[in-house]
Amino acid sequence: EVQLVESGGGLVQAGGSLRLSCAASGFAFDDYAIGWFRRAPGKEREVVSCISRRFGRTYYAGSAKGRFTSSSDNAKSTVWLQMSSLKPEDTAVYFCAAARSALCGNDMDYWGKGTLVTVSS
Repeated sequence: EVQLVESGGGLVQAGGSLRLSCAASGFAFDDYAIGWFRRAPGKEREVVSCISRRFGRTYYAGSAKGRFTSSSDNAKSTVWLQMSSLKPEDTAVYFCAAARSALCGNDMDYWGKGTLVTVSS
């Protein structure tokens, strides 16, 4: 059974930091692009970062560049999203997802259930 389980969300003050984790199982983790997505209240889901195995690099949304860092450990089948300098507009449910394709998009193969991040002003 494929599972993606996020953790690490919570309430943080603006300017603070959080590290999200996503534990994967049931598929060949190091063959899949791994993305972090978020859905803010009243907004569409958007990609935050994407680890591309095929291209050997990590991509970030403009809103995440310089503040968020995604990393992974293939041996642990785990991916992290380190978030710093958090802003109230980062408040969202954060999801990790995996795709057999080269990059991340809305048609990911597997999705976690999400973890809520709330940034207070």
